[in-house]
Amino acid sequence: MSRAGSATNLASAVRALQAGEVVAIPTDTVYGLAVDPRRPGATGRLFALKSRPPDVALPVLVADLEQAAQLSAGGLSPVARRLAEGFWPGPLTVVVRRRADIDWELGGDASTIGLRCPAHQMTRELCRVVGPLATTSANRHGEPPLHSSRAVTDCFGDALLVLDGGCCDGEASTVVDATADPLRCLRAGAVSWDEVLAATGSEPTG
Repeated sequence: MSRAGSATNLASAVRALQAGEVVAIPTDTVYGLAVDPRRPGATGRLFALKSRPPDVALPVLVADLEQAAQLSAGGLSPVARRLAEGFWPGPLTVVVRRRADIDWELGGDASTIGLRCPAHQMTRELCRVVGPLATTSANRHGEPPLHSSRAVTDCFGDALLVLDGGCCDGEASTVVDATADPLRCLRAGAVSWDEVLAATGSEPTG
């Protein structure tokens, strides 16, 4: 069910997410598969649809820095906050300590959570209305990411609602472990490591 990105179809995506369904959404990098992690069984459906191993954690998209801080144990650390303020909205995922009472089934390490605020207005609006969204790139596990709503529909058929946000052809987000000292780069991406270090006042490690 490919849908154009009108207000009506945004509302359809909201209803689907609130019903625990998987929805394909546009981001500033590539198309993603998203669920509301508070809905019973939603992340399990996402893992199954993508054929993603459950030990590979799902990152979470947020509407803004305030929403991110609410998910982090004790609020965002000074380093995580500097990264968020420096690169959000944008292609940087920041791994932080997860608040202990957030028991979402995201896979991977249950004590941490990877957060990103995307530079895509439609997706941030979804996060404002529904809440933070557990996401993964819209492709089968191990296959290349998809950059258009048509490509997502061709891959998954009518198994999910696809919110059409135009072409999404950005480089994958850089993933930074802000729980480590010194910081660790978990995945190279659109934001260079030198930019990350400069934003946090850290020294290059080698």
